[in-house]
Amino acid sequence: MTDHSSQKEILSEMDQIKQELKVLNSHKLLTMYDSKLQLYTFLFLRGVLIGFGTVVGATIVVSIFIYLLSQIAFIPIIGEWVKAIIAEIQINPN
Repeated sequence: MTDHSSQKEILSEMDQIKQELKVLNSHKLLTMYDSKLQLYTFLFLRGVLIGFGTVVGATIVVSIFIYLLSQIAFIPIIGEWVKAIIAEIQINPN
């Protein structure tokens, strides 16, 4: 009896998986491109642009951070620490 009910559960789950696969295969991203080459080209360019945006964004954030550090260099408590950081950045720009 248990074997029969577990088979029904498995068949039910397989039907659900089939339905989900149909939905995924009809997704706009997959049907928008006629060939895999177009899809791969789109995904490659998307990755390049995301990488470029990440680098530009990180550069802007680090530049603002360094600018703010240079503005608070005159504060006695942390001024020496900030001067050391700025000197290290100027010595090792990598």
